[in-house]
Amino acid sequence: MTIRRRDILKLASAAALVGGLPRIGRAADAGVYDLERFGNARILHMTDTHAQLLPVYFREPSVNLGIGTMQGRPPHLVGRAFLDRFEIKPDSANAYAFTCLDFEKSAARFGKLGGFAHLKTLIDRLRADVGAANSLLLDGGDLWQGSGLANAMQGADMVEAANLLGIEAMTGHWEFTYGEKALRANLDRFKGEFLAQNVFLTEEAAFNDAPAFDAASRRVFKPATIKEIGGYRVAVIGQAFPYVPIAHPKRFTPDWTFGIRDDELQKLVNSLRGNDKVDAVVLLSHNGMDVDLKLASRVTGIDVILGGHTHDAVPQPIPVTNAGGITLVTNAGSNGKFLGVLDLDLAKGKVSDVRYRLLPVFSELLKPDAAMQALIEKLRAPYAAAYAEKTATADRLLYRRGNFNGTVDQLICDALRGEFDAEIALSPGFRWGTSVLPGQPVTMEDVLAETSVTYPETYVQSMTGGQIKDILEDVCDNLFNADPYYQQGGDMVRVGGLSYACAPAEAVGRRISGLKLDNGRSIEAGKSYKVAGWASVNEQKGAPVWDVFAKHLRAGKALARHNGDSVTLKGVVDNPGIAGQG
Repeated sequence: MTIRRRDILKLASAAALVGGLPRIGRAADAGVYDLERFGNARILHMTDTHAQLLPVYFREPSVNLGIGTMQGRPPHLVGRAFLDRFEIKPDSANAYAFTCLDFEKSAARFGKLGGFAHLKTLIDRLRADVGAANSLLLDGGDLWQGSGLANAMQGADMVEAANLLGIEAMTGHWEFTYGEKALRANLDRFKGEFLAQNVFLTEEAAFNDAPAFDAASRRVFKPATIKEIGGYRVAVIGQAFPYVPIAHPKRFTPDWTFGIRDDELQKLVNSLRGNDKVDAVVLLSHNGMDVDLKLASRVTGIDVILGGHTHDAVPQPIPVTNAGGITLVTNAGSNGKFLGVLDLDLAKGKVSDVRYRLLPVFSELLKPDAAMQALIEKLRAPYAAAYAEKTATADRLLYRRGNFNGTVDQLICDALRGEFDAEIALSPGFRWGTSVLPGQPVTMEDVLAETSVTYPETYVQSMTGGQIKDILEDVCDNLFNADPYYQQGGDMVRVGGLSYACAPAEAVGRRISGLKLDNGRSIEAGKSYKVAGWASVNEQKGAPVWDVFAKHLRAGKALARHNGDSVTLKGVVDNPGIAGQG
């Protein structure tokens, strides 16, 4: 059974702890991590670290629009609206960690977040506080991708780090883009379990006896595991990213089909509750938060969804009522900035009570673990000199995260247009990629942190104005479709050389208008334009984007060619998903 309706008021009060954390500064101690003991089982959750082994700067979005029923609801709150909703003091360490407000000033004050050596210290401390037999460490995916090092080693570096960190179960997304051979080689070395209830063999692959966890059901991976925690049985179900063959080249996973598969999920939950007599069910999800919120309303018997993919750092779990009771939905941010702490008070066959905290990992408050630090240095040693190369100096804050153009992708678009003499550039709306403060060097490691994928090839091709509009409409529908099951969790494709208007709340095909080139001329539907881009799902032969980007930076050209006004938003007045509104 899920958490009962009468428990929700107690839960909502208990979960609202992050706003009460004390303000910290460089001289403060780590008392913010002294958590009151509660319950009999502690589950620690991290997700979307994107292979960032070292502490990072990462600016949270200033635009994260919720449309329709999602307007004004988490995770679609930014800036002051976010602080008000979660009772976080402005100008505090938590305001810095969770929002974009005063980011540059606060970054100098509070420093970087994350880092696996610092995470290791915090995780060990939190597990020791309750006893090893009473705790569990889970990773929600996007662990192996997002750095030059991970790309070069095909995620093997992150497997070593995960083993030392003590991750006991994980699910996946970008992990699949290394292809089946590399994925399975990494999983052979991984000491934990890889869980994915929603990945199945195609009919042809099953006919050809392709490897699978269960040939009868055609499930490729183990769907769930049962852990004994605090003397109780806790089921953890894995939910991999549902749209891998759509969002990425199909050639990486030709034998596998994905999908949300909530009917299969319901059958699995019923079996775990009935046949296996578990006391709690946790879904370790890489769906994205909006998808998880809908799923929680449809599938019964799940106590808590530990979510990822959309990089939303949400301090309190969101309760969702369904036919069986209430399911709590969480999302734990990205880049190693946060660690979710789920404390459960378990009884026979049920969760009696819950405490949840999403802790920012302030690296300056945590002594790095010596063994993890040594491992990181060993892994980085062959690449360190190349990664340290200074390609440029940031003349403004460089960031990516947000529904529309960020300054990093503006630069990448500049590089593509300059290198290929293109009128227009397109850059994918990836949500990973760290931030660089003004006046700081842009190193080759920073370049790779924005571009490291297994399909980095650039391309140049002719597109008509009508085709360009169709691309923008298609991506916009993926981002703002009123049905979360039709969303894939990325941000809007970034553009260079053109501007347009976007009405997110309109119907599909009616959101994009007013396309113009930088020279002010309207883009004509039937006219052809030279377009450059990268990370196409169709195989390309061009130079890797990191070479093109680094070449542009080394040339010493102005880093801020655009004013950030390439998109004019319509119909979003008073939407609290835009900083400064709501």
